[in-house]
Amino acid sequence: MKDKIFGVLQRVGRSFMLPIAILPVAGLLLGVGGSFTNEMMIQTYGFMELMGPGTFFNAILGVMSQAGDIVFANLPIIFAIGVAIGMAKKEKEVAALSAAIAFFIMHASISAMITSHGGAETMLSGGTTSVVGITSLQMGVFGGIIVGLGVAALHNRFYKIEFPQILSFFGGTRFVPIISVLTYTFVGIVMFYVWPVVQQGIYAVGSVVMESGYAGTWVYGLMERALVPFGLHHVFYLPFWQTALGGTMEVAGRVVEGAQNIFFAQLADPTVTQFSVSATRFMSGKFPLMIFGLPGAALAMYKCAKPEKKKSVAGLLLSAAVTSMLTGITEPIEFTFLFTAPLLYIIHCVFAGMSYMLMHIFGVGVGVTFSGGFIDMFFYGILQGNAKTNWIWIVIVGVGYFVVYYFLFSFLIRKLDLQTPGRDDNEEVKLYTRSDVNEKKTDTEEDAEKDELSAGICSGLGGKKNISDVDCCGTRLRITVYEPELVDEAILKATGAIGVVINGNGVQIIYGPQVAVIKSNLDEYLETAPNEKYIPKKVKLKKETAAEEALIEKKEPRLIDSMIVSSPFNGRAAGLSETPDEVFASRMMGDGVMVIPKEGVLCAPENGEVCFIFSTKHAIGFQTEAGISMLLHVGIDTVKLDGKGFELFVKEGDKVQKGDPMLKFDMDYVKNHASSLATPILCTELEEYQKVRLLTRGVIKQGEPLFAIDIYEK
Repeated sequence: MKDKIFGVLQRVGRSFMLPIAILPVAGLLLGVGGSFTNEMMIQTYGFMELMGPGTFFNAILGVMSQAGDIVFANLPIIFAIGVAIGMAKKEKEVAALSAAIAFFIMHASISAMITSHGGAETMLSGGTTSVVGITSLQMGVFGGIIVGLGVAALHNRFYKIEFPQILSFFGGTRFVPIISVLTYTFVGIVMFYVWPVVQQGIYAVGSVVMESGYAGTWVYGLMERALVPFGLHHVFYLPFWQTALGGTMEVAGRVVEGAQNIFFAQLADPTVTQFSVSATRFMSGKFPLMIFGLPGAALAMYKCAKPEKKKSVAGLLLSAAVTSMLTGITEPIEFTFLFTAPLLYIIHCVFAGMSYMLMHIFGVGVGVTFSGGFIDMFFYGILQGNAKTNWIWIVIVGVGYFVVYYFLFSFLIRKLDLQTPGRDDNEEVKLYTRSDVNEKKTDTEEDAEKDELSAGICSGLGGKKNISDVDCCGTRLRITVYEPELVDEAILKATGAIGVVINGNGVQIIYGPQVAVIKSNLDEYLETAPNEKYIPKKVKLKKETAAEEALIEKKEPRLIDSMIVSSPFNGRAAGLSETPDEVFASRMMGDGVMVIPKEGVLCAPENGEVCFIFSTKHAIGFQTEAGISMLLHVGIDTVKLDGKGFELFVKEGDKVQKGDPMLKFDMDYVKNHASSLATPILCTELEEYQKVRLLTRGVIKQGEPLFAIDIYEK
């Protein structure tokens, strides 16, 4: 359950990255345009004649400011589309279109409800706003996320739906926008009643956070860094940045909610003389850490490296430090010591909280786009003037952080003999080169010479057949695999990865800012890569043996016998590939067929023996008299029911006859609490010369021939 939750949160977190990736560019446009059109700043630096009102540069800069501001003003619909794309498994463009339509429909429904109930004047003060020209509730980015997540769920459920011939045109992907429109018409009506209550709750929580003082700011900074290794920090800080949880403020005559939105609204307002520290308390703490503290840690690790290894670690640590200083992307350096010396990361999290708290104490009003490097500090701190931002305290505190990080990390590394890069010959902490990748390549990678990096990643993940989903955020590949035990961390690190996080079926491989290119190349490689698993060399076949078997497979086999297996249900039969679960559909657990039961009784398909029964009662291991090992798995995700709704009629070791009831289940309960009633009927130990052939498709009765196991000449 924990692993499943982590996997879902990982996907939600990465879905935020697409819309978040827009913010740096929009922020730079707004930062440059807003800074150099601010009359106070222009007068301060003596640029009135060059950039004052009416000048050519003022007009250009005004366009830049408006271009950046329009992105922040329309973040809800951007998040709706971006989250839908991120959460959709396939056909992502359909999900994007459906999300946009659903967003309009939801807010149009809310607008109609507001009108029918007396207009915006009757609603909570500040509770309504204009959303893409529609008078609606002030839902902020939450509204976009509600649409994005909901449409993605509908999309993943229905994008392969089939209708009768007369309605077949509306099946598949065409049905997704249709069901989205119907669903979000209803959601809009529900939100009219629900969201005002949520607004009051959010405002109340926001007030507590805003009134929690310096201690609350410290906890915020600590949690934000602590969640980085899990890739869940976006999930944590986004509500503070983009919703009323981070505060509300009237700027230029309009109510703005969310710390980042407040800052950029003030940035665009030429009348603002000092930025709100109550908003920037959730952002300013990044600067001392990223510009000063982490480079100090990098220098400490370099100084503590063995003399013969300093040259090899210098490149890694220097590039990581520069990346952190300029862009605020910290993972390259944080993960350099996270996986080799976790104690240092714990200390780093504590100091992160202190950095946020100190910036709050000293009244620093410098905002960020999505990072906290020198680029953001220059545009949103230095260019705005110290009177407006108190940016000088970043430098003062930052210098202290550099000194503390350098000496404290140096002391702990040497005192505790922490295995940071360059301090040990162990493979886990060495710096890997391209030659290392080539040495780690498995025997089945010879066709991948054109893209050695992607081939190495594919191998380290257990091969193409073990990869379910590929995506990325700003600095890391985010992979879902079928069998996490096949993942080889050593091979992945040999590809240049800074760190690898494996939690359940979710794998995160940290590469740094270049990860988008790596992901694109990997996608292209997987399109033509062999669909096979890479298993450890100690159990891998020799090349000669594999070649011989390939030749055998090309021969036309001769059918010598067949064994019939009957249906254990009354229901509807279909091919295993139609099972609404990738693990079963991909035949990872064995070949077979799928039956959707009409009645809640599972009977013995043939004469045989009950080999084992899952403790959760949802699945039975069975062997026929002919020696065919089978798994009868009632429903999808029924393991989570923990046996509720199931009643056993047999026990392990029982001999049964064809048609004997073995298991009874409550169809309504299973249908309402599990993903599907679809029941895979699997042959788990077939030989290569044994193939499954579906005999009956569609309606089938219990005891009727379901599939055949064809036996071919070896």
